[in-house]
Amino acid sequence: MAGRKFRAGLPCTKNESFLIFFYLERMNRIILASLIIIFYSSCSEKKQTTMETTSDTTAITPKLELYTLSNKNGLKMTVTNYGGRIVTLLVPDKKGNLGDVVLGFDSLKQYSVGSHVYGALIGRYGNRIAKGKFKIDSTEYQLAINNGVNSLHGGPKGFHNQFWQARPFKNGDADALELTYKSVDGEEGYPGNLDVKVVYSLTDQNEVVIDYEATTDKATIINLTHHSFFNLQGEGIGDILGHEFVINADHFTPVDDGLIPTGEVKSVKGTPFDFTTKHTVGERINNDDQQLKFGKGYDHNWVLNKKEPGSLTLAATVTEPTTGRVMEVLTTEPAMQFYTGNFMNGKDMGKNGKPYVYRSAFCLETQHNPDSPNHANFPNTVLRPGEKYQHKTIYKFSVSK
Repeated sequence: MAGRKFRAGLPCTKNESFLIFFYLERMNRIILASLIIIFYSSCSEKKQTTMETTSDTTAITPKLELYTLSNKNGLKMTVTNYGGRIVTLLVPDKKGNLGDVVLGFDSLKQYSVGSHVYGALIGRYGNRIAKGKFKIDSTEYQLAINNGVNSLHGGPKGFHNQFWQARPFKNGDADALELTYKSVDGEEGYPGNLDVKVVYSLTDQNEVVIDYEATTDKATIINLTHHSFFNLQGEGIGDILGHEFVINADHFTPVDDGLIPTGEVKSVKGTPFDFTTKHTVGERINNDDQQLKFGKGYDHNWVLNKKEPGSLTLAATVTEPTTGRVMEVLTTEPAMQFYTGNFMNGKDMGKNGKPYVYRSAFCLETQHNPDSPNHANFPNTVLRPGEKYQHKTIYKFSVSK
């Protein structure tokens, strides 16, 4: 609670516990690991919890850690150092009942298999780069390919599949967690040693604040984002077609059939992409529109209305009518990807064995445009030595009146 000292690793008097078993593959060896009891604290002190692992004598396994942040209003968020993932986010509905509004899993094995990015930090480059190729100055680089012929979300070993160094602290009155990661020169094909710092803060204004910073020793490209899958009814509860959206954007970037931007910046006026006034997700998602067919729904980049580049402005407001939950997204970034779970098929078994079915979540990923390095008319994503990459995104929660 506000005013209490934020302490790590201390026992509490009331706990809920569960035992998770998982397999972790590292350095071509299968490691049988047991996650010894995770304690979710119900007392007033904030707590760092760790999932200790055991391994054979030849393999080295990073420590999997889970951190709990909370505020004076009862909001609670858990974050793991694996991928910097938000694992749970409990927010109240209009009756004051807390519910988990982010999708995720119960074990590391589920997070680490395949290309799952639930709740993760994404880098070096969020979204897609055509054929994984780009140039800086006169040098061409080839990235890892993991999305058809393209590179997506930093590649299969992107930031979402890395262990970050974590440090809990107080950011003013807010519980906060600092995550740092060094991406070495050549990782997934990216040039330069990149030092990244991300801070999650949970404020008493019911804001999840994400601050990003990075520096490099060689010119590289960067486009960091966060990839929580939200359902404001509660994770694993129905589809999101009834959610109401307002997006502060007069333009979007059309894509080809591989979801790579064509380079055009198109007005949303007169299209199903116009959310400048309130519309539900389901109202037009199945319209006879070529862009919707390419994305199997909404999976596009909106160019946000900005009077000044880099200013912190409202990007979107989402309302779920049955629970009354409202989420506002504010960002300094120039664009935002809106994705409506079009590739979800029920095969992912989420928390407590809930299947994550078609269009049962949405993502709002603040970002620079996809494939920016290959489009001179898109905002610059090149970071050079001596420069600092910085941006802020806020997910703010309330209830409708």
